[in-house]
Amino acid sequence: MRQVHSFAAGQWIAPGAGARPIESAITGDVIAEAGNDAPDVTAMRGFARETGAPALHAMTFHDRARMLKVIALHLRDHRQVLYDLSFDTGATQSDHLFDVDGGIGTMLVYASKGRREMPDAQVYLDGAPEQLGRSGQFMGQHICTPLQGVAVHINAFNFPVWGMLEKLAPTLLAGMPAIIKPATATSYVTEACVRLIIESGLLPDGALQLIAGGTGNLLDQLDCQDVVTFTGSAGTASHLRDHENLRKNAVRFTAEQDSLNATVLGPDAIPGTPEFDVFIKETVTEMTTKAGQKCTAIRRIMAPEAQVEAVIDALSQKLAGITVGDPRDAGTRMGALVSNGQKMDVLAKSDQLATQAERVFGDPERFSMADSPGAFLPPMLFYCADPDAATVVHDVEAFGPVSTVMPYRDVNHAAALLNKGKGSLVASVITRDVHIARHLTLASARFHGRLYFNNRDSMAEATGHGAPLPHMVHGGPGRAGGGEELGGVRAVKHYMQRTAIQGSPDILTGITGQWVPGAAEAVEDAHPFTRPFADLNVGDTLHTPARTITMDDIDTFAHFTGDTFYAHMDEEAAAANPFFPGRVAHGYLLLSFAAGLFVQPDPGPVLANTGLDNLRFMKPVQAGDSIKVRLTVKAKTPRNDDYGEVRWHVTLTNQLDEAVAEYELLTMNA
Repeated sequence: MRQVHSFAAGQWIAPGAGARPIESAITGDVIAEAGNDAPDVTAMRGFARETGAPALHAMTFHDRARMLKVIALHLRDHRQVLYDLSFDTGATQSDHLFDVDGGIGTMLVYASKGRREMPDAQVYLDGAPEQLGRSGQFMGQHICTPLQGVAVHINAFNFPVWGMLEKLAPTLLAGMPAIIKPATATSYVTEACVRLIIESGLLPDGALQLIAGGTGNLLDQLDCQDVVTFTGSAGTASHLRDHENLRKNAVRFTAEQDSLNATVLGPDAIPGTPEFDVFIKETVTEMTTKAGQKCTAIRRIMAPEAQVEAVIDALSQKLAGITVGDPRDAGTRMGALVSNGQKMDVLAKSDQLATQAERVFGDPERFSMADSPGAFLPPMLFYCADPDAATVVHDVEAFGPVSTVMPYRDVNHAAALLNKGKGSLVASVITRDVHIARHLTLASARFHGRLYFNNRDSMAEATGHGAPLPHMVHGGPGRAGGGEELGGVRAVKHYMQRTAIQGSPDILTGITGQWVPGAAEAVEDAHPFTRPFADLNVGDTLHTPARTITMDDIDTFAHFTGDTFYAHMDEEAAAANPFFPGRVAHGYLLLSFAAGLFVQPDPGPVLANTGLDNLRFMKPVQAGDSIKVRLTVKAKTPRNDDYGEVRWHVTLTNQLDEAVAEYELLTMNA
């Protein structure tokens, strides 16, 4: 008998009186117990706020990103433990890759994004500075800083590892501690994952705690500095939304709940095309992965009226080849549902579907595992002949290997059926016709968190209808919960407060750690290109002497590069242009001359010029004008122990001190 412990205020707490038994999905035998009276949630919240939060806040985004990476690598080295436990949830080895490896992979993506897209600082800049005064001495900037409280993650049973890590990674990267509340049915797998993290010693004390059981009055104690996330049923989500304290204190709450996701076979995807084949393949995959226990699984299958019979025949043929059985057996394609209770729920929902649809494949009383004491079901396919009149197929989700085929007349009808789901996490469209893709997007995108298009051109690289990726948002409107997770750095911002700061350029520079035009400059005797990364400071500035632009410069550059655009070569035509007073210098000539003015040519710390951002030309330059350059260290970002990225603010001005060009130069410096 495995005992599932809570981890509260630095202590592991065994289940006690009132613990709930947990059955193996394979045998129905009781294999674990979890829960009791809730641990001291007051102490847990205090431990998170007073110990975990300060330790995380003291770290930079890069520090936290490096921490995520080593944790993920530690989990990857010990994932066999999680595989072995997960079989009893009914999951196959293939399912483990989705849950365990998918969760670890998500953590690694956030580790990478934290290093590449966020600063090595404690303040995240959200957008560019705004000039609020005429002379530029009163500025505004949106920033994000981590909340002071704790993130309470209430997770579903179907992905005990991924479901935890996909929320935990952006939470920790933001600098916020977390309390995890897994679903009891698979909590033994989550507990094992938390143990691996805690016992590694890679996290600060208080950064991660676990409740195996009830949350007690924890939600009553939360305030505006805390966050609650929930994944699960619409009913539970609604109950949490109505929690008086969450409403009274405007506690941030995000729900990702069940939805009736759909797939559409495009009118062009007829039998015999690669599109038809990939449609059948992906639908079968979504019906059978995790025994259909995925929030993104396909529940509604929409096909042109002329192709419905072919779709049902093809799906039935493929589903007949799915081996249902013990997930530990290598030949098993689909394991069990998580519990016999879940099996009974799916059967009850299937009976509801049967009131408006005909079951055309899969008999739960006549299949290979029908006599097993485990929670096994066959894939079941229904057909609804009149999806316009039917309501159940658009309202009831059987959270298992169950999907319903329905016909559509034309693309407008397909969009209308998609939208009858009242909000989903994902809808997929298999088509090669860009007009159909655009039409369905404009007609239906507002009802879905993600639209996934696939065809012969993308199928080799496509990740699948049901795969939420950390780079893209996961969530959906309406029935899907109205929340949002993942989406790269967007998810990190859910655990931070966005604040508008206003003040002088010096104040903004001091707060953000990035130089703002108008702030104080530091002019050193040594050329900045001769100083290593560690010796450069934000605000270090080089002012160059001026260089006069000649007509010969313009002609030489034009013929050397082949850029003989009329504005540079034809006085009369250039003068007729409303933007130019006559022949003008090439913008790229100005950039080249600027580099010649500020580059220090000798070997030194500057290893490479890796590009430039935000280039704009502000005023034309003619022969006889002169240009000079101000080169300022705007920001520094370490990349590894050997070099870091320096972002330089570059301004070109003419003989009247008018800005003629501006951009940001990126270099890698030793």
